[in-house]
Amino acid sequence: MPSITDVVREVGAKLDGCLAVGVIDLGSGMILGIYHIVPHFTQAYLDAVAAAAVDMFRGKTVRRVEQTLSEAHGIEIKDSFEEIFISSSRVYHFMVVIKEKGAIVIVVTKKTVNQGMGWAVLRSNLKSIETVLP
Repeated sequence: MPSITDVVREVGAKLDGCLAVGVIDLGSGMILGIYHIVPHFTQAYLDAVAAAAVDMFRGKTVRRVEQTLSEAHGIEIKDSFEEIFISSSRVYHFMVVIKEKGAIVIVVTKKTVNQGMGWAVLRSNLKSIETVLP
């Protein structure tokens, strides 16, 4: 069976312009697997990005919004963010939660990548990533 590192490397190879693919544990913020081709992505930088991703999906502010919505609608709303897309000055970030595994998959690409193609590659490879997660 391939490792998570092998699988994310394969995902990255399927997308021209891909700079990184990572899998992060939603509970701990720990990086479960990473592939990247960017020399300045140090471990400290990768850890900071992992923490930021967890915060975007499950952080205190998100939980506060979900609590407010729960009270307004009379039903529990929890863990509501499933996908997030970020466009920054030089790159795109595609992020998806694998709820069953409590993980986030992040794909970072150059801005030359078609957004639809970025989502297509990410979504079509979620099962292969999920299969190798504990």
